Amino acid sequence: MAVPLGCLYTPMKSIPNLVQLPYEPVYCKDPCRATLNSFCRIDFVGKIWTCPFCFARNHLPPHYAASMSETSLPGELIPGFTTVEYQLPRAAPSPPVFMFVVDTSMIPEEMEALKQSLVVTLSLVPPEAKVGLITFGTYIQLHDLSSQSCGKAFVFHPKKEITAATIQDMLGLFRQRQGGGNQAADALRHFIMPRSECEYQISTIIEDLQPDPWPVATGARALRCTGAAMSVATGLLELGFQGVGCRILTFISGPCTVGEGTVVSTNLEERMRSHPELEKGTAPHFENANKFYLALAERLVKSGHVCDLFACSLDQLGILEMRHLVEKTGGYVINHEAFAGGVQGDVFVQSLMKMFTPDPESGKLHLGFGAKIDLLASREFKVCGAIGTVASLGEKGDQVSEVEIGVGKTKSWAMAGLDKDNTVAFYFEICNAEPMPDRKCYYLQIQTQYQAPTGEHRMRVTTLSFPAANTEAGVEFLANGFDQEAAAVLTSRYVAHRARSEETFEIMRWLDRTLIKLCTKFGSYTKGDAASFHLQPQFSIFPQFIFHLRRSPFLQVFNSSPDETALYRSELNRQNVANSLVMIQPTLICYSLQGPPSPVLLDNLSIQPDRILLLDAFFWVTVWTGETIAAWRNQGYHEMPGYENVKQLLIDPDEDLKELIRDRFPVPRIIITDQHKSQARFLLARLNPSHKHDDPMASNQGASELIYTDDVSLQVFLEHLAKLAVEQS
Repeated sequence: MAVPLGCLYTPMKSIPNLVQLPYEPVYCKDPCRATLNSFCRIDFVGKIWTCPFCFARNHLPPHYAASMSETSLPGELIPGFTTVEYQLPRAAPSPPVFMFVVDTSMIPEEMEALKQSLVVTLSLVPPEAKVGLITFGTYIQLHDLSSQSCGKAFVFHPKKEITAATIQDMLGLFRQRQGGGNQAADALRHFIMPRSECEYQISTIIEDLQPDPWPVATGARALRCTGAAMSVATGLLELGFQGVGCRILTFISGPCTVGEGTVVSTNLEERMRSHPELEKGTAPHFENANKFYLALAERLVKSGHVCDLFACSLDQLGILEMRHLVEKTGGYVINHEAFAGGVQGDVFVQSLMKMFTPDPESGKLHLGFGAKIDLLASREFKVCGAIGTVASLGEKGDQVSEVEIGVGKTKSWAMAGLDKDNTVAFYFEICNAEPMPDRKCYYLQIQTQYQAPTGEHRMRVTTLSFPAANTEAGVEFLANGFDQEAAAVLTSRYVAHRARSEETFEIMRWLDRTLIKLCTKFGSYTKGDAASFHLQPQFSIFPQFIFHLRRSPFLQVFNSSPDETALYRSELNRQNVANSLVMIQPTLICYSLQGPPSPVLLDNLSIQPDRILLLDAFFWVTVWTGETIAAWRNQGYHEMPGYENVKQLLIDPDEDLKELIRDRFPVPRIIITDQHKSQARFLLARLNPSHKHDDPMASNQGASELIYTDDVSLQVFLEHLAKLAVEQS
């Protein structure tokens, strides 16, 4: 194996004509616990089925045995239905809880913009869902939503340890009153209520919010106790909502400067930690803050709760330390410059609104809760781990490998929050002592239990079969099924995970060796002749993906803050294959008067003065206008009669841009720029430098824009790759 062996799985992916089964699945004997599937061998006479994983023989349940025959099969046994979903007959859960944790240490303009967004968001929350409100600045306020006349709140000091027990004691919860009975539900009802019952009260509280009144000293940062406020929210939900779908929506406008989770001091002379300081271990607050947020994330995982971060600030605010909260629970992280919309678009507002936009089919939110993923594999290979928004449940077995990749040493993972795009990467290793015969099949089954957006408990089961290959004929058969897009994403997640704890140089060397090994094994060439090297279509784009991965912000941290790097890597770990490929290798669309819009090479040769380019890099979308078109626009040609084609040329990119971001979550940053303007760097940074500043023949080869870089071009990269591949054989 040249590339990591693995698969990418989206538990809530929308599948047309998905088989829905209104009953419990049929399991194999302990400890296997595989479910009945289309790869099982059925003895219709003896009413017995044989498990393809452990080869155990199991009796069919009476209701199966009575009605099943070779011409009448249940849904899970129909060939070709590799994924089925069981509607588990369980009691309806409690409605979801949305706990709003709002930072008030911000300027009045930002406060007003955030308040407006929160009031609109509340109207989108389902009426039966429960809501709560915590505000924080210098101190923490837990708001009582039951008061009809005047506002009431409990205040917590950030420098005191806050746990579920301390909250219980301070609020007087679970105290036995005369007549007996536990009063927990009544006590918590003051702070967490159905939206339909408290919408007026919570909206009034939000509208009356003011910036934190405590003065900020000259040359100092505002006092902000983010970590302590999140501890209060976590503890409150632990007391009364264990196992219930809950989301903590945290809105922050700056770094935590007081209490647990502090990432920087209040002294402005102390800068936020940088990449060099993190590498040297000289960041003064990182270790303690990282440890605190990791422990907080583990508490959330244990309760089955999700944390979302909406972080808007011009400077860093601690996403690197707080990333555990979203990566372990399946939450969202939205990072932008301000809560108020600006020239670059309402990234925060649009993302928040999309989160609460109901599904057009069911009318429910597209959010799932409380997922548990179990993975079963054939004896010939073992599970190394998973990379995604998952947390280990510590369930070991014979199928668990000693090699750990990502979240390993387990075959079961918790995913507190999930949606239709949330994708997990699973990694495996081959462990059979003797080579398997060609075409003998391995089996893999993924079981996902979760609470659907409709409130039902469901279990989605995907069972896969794929053949082994050892001989030359088998290797050719294997090559025909190579998925280079999935391989690129699996490799990207793997190296991004390693980059958090290893030197980038070593990771680059591993990438190069992997690519050379793949090309040596599957390339067609004459030994020692680089000109004869050729890759089959199934492998031809993979080296190009690796070239762009090497230059991507997942590995190159220059000109990116630690918070930005953490954001990029976290988003890579949760998006589906299509979105992940756009992060690795952006798409470039060309608009010109010579023809209809069309994709062009991600190369500086695509830059021409009579074109408009649309670059989709997932995190930002750039609309770049060549200097000739920009001059026509500035002179108003598009408004003159007879120049309708110029007007349409300017309209087309805007229309495609709206369509591009319509279903994108989170909403990307929009950058509108012209050739030779400062923000054109967002385009130039992702282009292949086929013609650079030190190329004397660039102007003769059609390059209208030179790129100033020491990076090699894609062509040079592929030439060196071919040379090394034919020499390694």
